[in-house]
Amino acid sequence: MARLAGGVVLVSAHDPEDGPRGEDVGMTATAFMSVSLEPPLVLVSLREGSRMDEVLERQGRWAVSVLSESQRHIAGRFAMRGRISDRLLFEDIAYYRGELSGAPILGGALAVLECETEQRVPAGDHTLVIARVLSAETPSAEGGPLAYFRGRYRFLA
Repeated sequence: MARLAGGVVLVSAHDPEDGPRGEDVGMTATAFMSVSLEPPLVLVSLREGSRMDEVLERQGRWAVSVLSESQRHIAGRFAMRGRISDRLLFEDIAYYRGELSGAPILGGALAVLECETEQRVPAGDHTLVIARVLSAETPSAEGGPLAYFRGRYRFLA
């Protein structure tokens, strides 16, 4: 499957149950897709038992930022194994809060979605999260998309 190119997104949520003010959580994903236009549905595949899987099990609303080629460093940061806390990962990144989800949304993203989970489907060692799109915007028309192919981030020519 490493030969199947995929777009790169940042899935994010605000976990209100983590600490007195909650914590923002983010995860780089390439297993993200549109499922339906009517109603508007998307799907993301999460490793079972991962921090994001646990958060989205409790927190029904979350966001997706479609990364541009200039956001490769962000994709790498949120994909690291054994990484530092999510709070520190968001510290020096430009973002704003989604009005409907309260989740962090990246500035400079090609597109942003706010979603609400409709269904969670166990699938092997992953959970498929199907969500209704509550809002969709294309705040940035600059640059091309970030892609992932053969284990590396790539740019479309």
